[in-house]
Amino acid sequence: MLWNETKQLSLCSVLYDRIPEDHLLKRISAAVDFSFVNEKPSKSYCKDNGRPAKEPEMMLKLLLLEYLYNLSDVKVIEEANCNLAYLWFLGLNPEDSLPDASLLAKFRRYRLVDMTLDDILTEIVRQCVDKGIIKGNALTVDSTHIEAAVIRKTPERILRHLAKRLFKAVKLDKGSLTNSLDTTLPDCSKIEDPNEVRRILKEYLGKNIAACEATAGKNAKRAISEAREVLADEKFMIQKGIRSLADKDARVGRKSRDSSFYGYKMEYTMTADERIITAVGAESGEYVDGTNFDALMNATKAANVPVKEVYGDKAYFRAPILQRIEQDGAEPYIPVSQSAYRIDEESFSYNKDSDQWICRLGNETVACKKKTRKNGDKEYSMLEYTFDAKQCATCQNRESCMGKQSSKARKLQVSVNTSQMYEWSQRQKSPEFLTKYKKRAAEEWKNGEMKRFHGLKQARGFGLVGVAMQAKLTALAVNLKRIAAIFQQIGGNCGKNSLPTALLEAFFSPSHLSLPLYH
Repeated sequence: MLWNETKQLSLCSVLYDRIPEDHLLKRISAAVDFSFVNEKPSKSYCKDNGRPAKEPEMMLKLLLLEYLYNLSDVKVIEEANCNLAYLWFLGLNPEDSLPDASLLAKFRRYRLVDMTLDDILTEIVRQCVDKGIIKGNALTVDSTHIEAAVIRKTPERILRHLAKRLFKAVKLDKGSLTNSLDTTLPDCSKIEDPNEVRRILKEYLGKNIAACEATAGKNAKRAISEAREVLADEKFMIQKGIRSLADKDARVGRKSRDSSFYGYKMEYTMTADERIITAVGAESGEYVDGTNFDALMNATKAANVPVKEVYGDKAYFRAPILQRIEQDGAEPYIPVSQSAYRIDEESFSYNKDSDQWICRLGNETVACKKKTRKNGDKEYSMLEYTFDAKQCATCQNRESCMGKQSSKARKLQVSVNTSQMYEWSQRQKSPEFLTKYKKRAAEEWKNGEMKRFHGLKQARGFGLVGVAMQAKLTALAVNLKRIAAIFQQIGGNCGKNSLPTALLEAFFSPSHLSLPLYH
């Protein structure tokens, strides 16, 4: 039951005068209005039945304190019990009791449903726009990796664990192992080929599943279901799928061509000038940057953030992303990616008015056909431009340009988006692009801040849901720090420390009491 209890100040509230006026939590409270939090989750609470629940605003603030100061659920309660600034921020009197640490986990799991962290982030960013904290119109987009809280295991090791779990489950159900089970793990120590070892262990596990499936009890059915889930992953046997039974959502991703990581990716958009995060998403480690770009842009627009420029690295140089940016009336500042755009611009240039490609010796294309290329099960549309055969026949660079081709004219195959990408590639050579692109460095600063000071380097728990919540709470924490700093710079008023005292003086004034009030 959500009970709207009227708050009353106590005599002990005079202790809050000890909190400095420029304290971070004071500045955050002055800059951000959290009252909207109590209105959103009303559907998750009963109005007239049950035990009175803790105020959602206070529970959210406890989570924010946890991520602001990189604390655990237990530690944040311990610290809040003896930290006046924490208690003031939570809206409690110094003698008030705090909720048990276990309630924080329940609040995250059950209460942040109607009121999602995305909604909270959007509302706070919207307040920043309304108060003039966000004035710029440049947006940056980037992703950063989050290491899983488990080690990655080989498929061989996981298959052995699954077999042992199955045996343990059967024993729990029946009291002893049945004779139909082969409990002796295969000895693969002399086999050098890891693929052969995996095949043997997979067959061994499958044989034991078949032997006990018909008479399986409750625990055995759970173990069989888990084993089938792992074996159903097509990438499991090639070490690109499930690598841990504790965290089945984590995946192997690439930091660079030569290094990898195991865990998750956080992708977010941020204002380049104010460095305030506007939208956040989290996916498994194999996530391809930019896949959820539309969702991030939609969330940013929902917060009324003006966007005229978008900055990103080469991973975001893709036609759908560039087109979305232009549809929103913004200018993309994204360098060319060689994987998406492979035209040799020293040899060829493009005339968009005539839709012609021109070689470095001046020969122009005279025809264009649309073709389809197959790559496995996928089909790609291509454009094939043909140069003037007469000029190719007498060209001095014919042999170096065409090699041993028997055709009379040079043909140039490009993707359907290449002509548009050519224009974008020309923009990035301008001095304006090179100067403005320096703004993208703000993303790297933010990545370092979140990992070094707020615990984003490693996941706090298991599973994508928990990591997504961690990423969004971390984004909220760093946003509040930045909002407080900007609000103070533009002359925001943090209010007087003596506010509780003033209220007490009014309450205990001589008109109410016969005794004078001493200071």
